[in-house]
Amino acid sequence: MRYVIAIIATIAIIYIVPFVFYGFSSIVWDLKPPDDVPAWQFLISILVSKIGTAIAFVLIYHYAKVGLGRKWLLYALIWWLSFSMGELGQAIGPNYAFKEAVIGIISELIYFPLSALVTDRLIGAKKLAPTTGQ
Repeated sequence: MRYVIAIIATIAIIYIVPFVFYGFSSIVWDLKPPDDVPAWQFLISILVSKIGTAIAFVLIYHYAKVGLGRKWLLYALIWWLSFSMGELGQAIGPNYAFKEAVIGIISELIYFPLSALVTDRLIGAKKLAPTTGQ
């Protein structure tokens, strides 16, 4: 059950945090969602992508926590570096501006550590053996 809660919490974090950054940036830099798809379809596609990321994030942490020694911040940094490179790669290609990449990198700088902290708190702790009272 802790894993399901960790996945749901991670989905919420990695779906909501970018909304704040992209929402603010759309006011400042006049960013627009893609014109070729309806807004609801665009948001659903992002949600599906974030669900996959959240599942991988939590399950990989489960297996990586032994090697990382529960260093959740290092785990978040590894994910952030990976996704930041993906943002930069998209910015080099067509239909994606460097402004969007910067916003993505900044939002990932917030949501990966927050997700890692929540995940660590939910599934990182080892269960203690029951005491016998002796």
